[in-house]
Amino acid sequence: MSVRGLTLDQVQVGDKLPELAVEVTPTTVVLGALASRDWRPMHHDKDFAQERNGTRHIFVNTPHNAAYFERYISDWTGPYGRLGRIQFRMKDSVFPGDTMVFHGQVEKVETDPADCAWVELLLWLSVGEKVTTQCNARVAIPAHDGDNPWARRGEAWRP
Repeated sequence: MSVRGLTLDQVQVGDKLPELAVEVTPTTVVLGALASRDWRPMHHDKDFAQERNGTRHIFVNTPHNAAYFERYISDWTGPYGRLGRIQFRMKDSVFPGDTMVFHGQVEKVETDPADCAWVELLLWLSVGEKVTTQCNARVAIPAHDGDNPWARRGEAWRP
């Protein structure tokens, strides 16, 4: 991978993305809630989370979870990777003290009629042996050196 990131010729179906491990702290959870303007107390008040929600601690909210997947994808693609679509399903919560581990695999590689290169990814987040979130993403990467998915507009951009 160059400084510009991945290009189409460097990606194949079945490729595994490198794992990303992130230690979760109470501060991590609260900052994610603040950044997404989520003032609900289960994301910053441990007593509320335990007594009213029945959870063991405060927990990572949905936009924060999405942001981590976006980071994971962009760490892999480099700066010219452009997210076209993301869909995920949270199956369990992530709490302070957990280590989130992101995993991924290339499911499809294609070029559309406008010569935009697309990679479809299957991603998942695990804590220990448990998968807490499953995710599918479609991301544009440069078809070749000199291509920039971020420059695409109108008919040339069809995520």
